[in-house]
Amino acid sequence: MNIDIFGYFAAILTTAAFLPQLIKTLKTKKADDVSLSTLIMFIIGVLSWIIYGYKISSTPILIANLITLILNLLILISKLYFSKASSQY
Repeated sequence: MNIDIFGYFAAILTTAAFLPQLIKTLKTKKADDVSLSTLIMFIIGVLSWIIYGYKISSTPILIANLITLILNLLILISKLYFSKASSQY
């Protein structure tokens, strides 16, 4: 049995876990309930996973964390954008 199967399975689950938050943020145009400090710490952690995955040549780690990084950057951008937009009113 190829151990990478577990890596890909974990990658799908942990990456997909951020889709509901991103969809909710984009639909409601609000991200007040998303902690900025937690989001920033998570993004730094994901960047560390990307470096680690690259160094050990692990495709599951790289793919999962690159997609997770993109999703979380979109959540961060949305949070910053929507908080500025709502403070103008």
